[in-house]
Amino acid sequence: MQRQEELPELLARAGLTVVEDVRPGSLFPPEAGWRIARGIAAPDGVAREALDAAWWRRLCDVDGEFLVAVLGHRIGGNDSWWTRVRHAGSGVPELTGDPGFVALSLDGQVLLAEVPGAGGPRVTALDRLPERLEEAAAAAGRETAVERAEVWAAVPGRRAWPLHWAEGIGANPAATDELLIRLLDVEEGFLHGCDRPAVLDAAVAHPDPRVRSRPADTFRPKLTSDQWVRLVRAEPSPNRRVLWAEHACIWGAELPEDLYDDLLASPSRARAAELPGLPAQHLPGLAADADPRVRAAACARWEDLAAPLRERLLADTDNAVRTAALLAHHTGVPMPREVFAALPDPRRALERCRLAPELEAELVGDGDAEVRRALAANPVLGGPRRARGGPGPPAHQPAPGGGGLGGGAGAASRRGGAPPTPAGPPPGVAVLAQDPQDNIRSAVALRPDLTEEQRAAVRHDFDPTSMSHTLPWVEDLHGDADAMRHLAVSSHPLVRRSVARARHLPPDVVARLAQDEDRVVRLFLAESCEDAPADMLLEVWRWWDGSLSHPDRPRSHPNFPRTGLLRYTADPSGRMRRLALDDPESTPVDVARLARDPEAEVRRRAAEDPRLSPADAVRLLNDPEAHVRGTAVRNPRLPARVLAGLLHDRDTACAAVTNPAIPVPVLHRILTVAAAAVAAPR
Repeated sequence: MQRQEELPELLARAGLTVVEDVRPGSLFPPEAGWRIARGIAAPDGVAREALDAAWWRRLCDVDGEFLVAVLGHRIGGNDSWWTRVRHAGSGVPELTGDPGFVALSLDGQVLLAEVPGAGGPRVTALDRLPERLEEAAAAAGRETAVERAEVWAAVPGRRAWPLHWAEGIGANPAATDELLIRLLDVEEGFLHGCDRPAVLDAAVAHPDPRVRSRPADTFRPKLTSDQWVRLVRAEPSPNRRVLWAEHACIWGAELPEDLYDDLLASPSRARAAELPGLPAQHLPGLAADADPRVRAAACARWEDLAAPLRERLLADTDNAVRTAALLAHHTGVPMPREVFAALPDPRRALERCRLAPELEAELVGDGDAEVRRALAANPVLGGPRRARGGPGPPAHQPAPGGGGLGGGAGAASRRGGAPPTPAGPPPGVAVLAQDPQDNIRSAVALRPDLTEEQRAAVRHDFDPTSMSHTLPWVEDLHGDADAMRHLAVSSHPLVRRSVARARHLPPDVVARLAQDEDRVVRLFLAESCEDAPADMLLEVWRWWDGSLSHPDRPRSHPNFPRTGLLRYTADPSGRMRRLALDDPESTPVDVARLARDPEAEVRRRAAEDPRLSPADAVRLLNDPEAHVRGTAVRNPRLPARVLAGLLHDRDTACAAVTNPAIPVPVLHRILTVAAAAVAAPR
């Protein structure tokens, strides 16, 4: 196979010297040049028979320099850059012929191009480029209803890109359930974001296992419990049936008892025995099962097992079963040294078991930091976790006096008496709180059995920029208003961040967290709490506009301000100017103004607005930034003739087919062509 000529070699052969690669920045972008060269949304009268020397002289500056992009040679990752070149010869650059090029003068006024076409090379030349593009956009925007109907009657036509259409059509908001159900036989990728019940019903019943699995195997499945059940029942593979049952349980689906019966009767019984929602009536049979893997799985439900079953498992002849039973048994009963020493892998005991006092005292001083690190996270270190309402203050409640890990004398209670002095943390916890390793002390500082005064006394480092996950024990208390009040004043940012993840919080807690010095606390409150205040949401918007897990928050929060936003039209911050179009008092005039904003994100907001004029939609197809152009391609105000051209262009077909202005009958015709292309042998 012949080696593709490198871009510098190709340009040198054309008599050009490379000066530098140039990111479009504020320049007219190469992508728009290619589109115009193919005749899509192009000014009238730009096609030429050939490029003569006069056009090349107009293109070059006084030093013979201009910008060029060559077909098939992309620079700059996902977006192509211009290459600045110099022509020092007396003739014209020898760029004509394969593979095709587009060239722009340094002042952005002259565009020359030659691209392959069905009837031979297509040559384009125009000057006064910005002015001509404005004229072309205005002319396209005057499209009549009759002209639109004629355009759509001819789609799809000429050279098409059906595989691109198949990939994108599922994201078209105008697509009906009927069309999306047809699409299941062609392309299932759109199911990742699909939330339509009828389409998901059809997907989980589809004969193709790839289609059935796609709505379940995604970032945030949108299946109902009934759909999860049907997905599990429809799966012929025993292993995958249990896999989908596991996923269903993780996402909170309720599985019926007869489905558990079926799963336990399958060849994947051992794996099914590990399902967390397994009804209790199955446990005696699992504990006495002939398969040791099943008996070991039963140990995970130790608290639900009757005493005779526990005794049988503790005396099991299989080492793995006996070990699982011992680990479960000693979460409540202290593990003696001889049992610990006999374990094949002591790490699980370090992480989850109660240990005999003398064994614990020895291990918290162990020279192996991994041993101490495991103990620091053990929830029953030093004894069972204190139950709320038991002796001493609840774990989330600050000690009523004193400081440090040993507690102190309590202040007088509101009833006039002096409460008992709270006990300090268990001895093992106190030792680990003074550990020389910071990560061990950091683990201790997050224990649920510390009071907040004790937590504050633990010296540890916390990186405020590190990724945060909600502490499970704080999440368990989200419904407890008193607990949230105590934890909201914790010295540890991760505890406060975990409080902020509650869906609802008392007003005083919301007010406190909304002023928290840790801005991630405020961010989490904006993302998760339905009670977050409007002024804080607006403050968070100044530096955050959404994540994968919480897209478009805080702007999509129900408490986010909707009125009075027009005052930000002239704000120095582009992020704030974006908000102006959310104001119900904003007008198409405001949209037109912001479509010409110097910041790309503001132009992008205008490009997605349904009040954008057709002419401005066409004009934004030439924007220097790819994400602005991509948004304009999807705007329903694009003239039909322009949109049809984009549908038939390889570079824009996938995005264009998502435009909701395409009539549904046309979408069905497009899908028919795409289905035939997918089914055709390759």
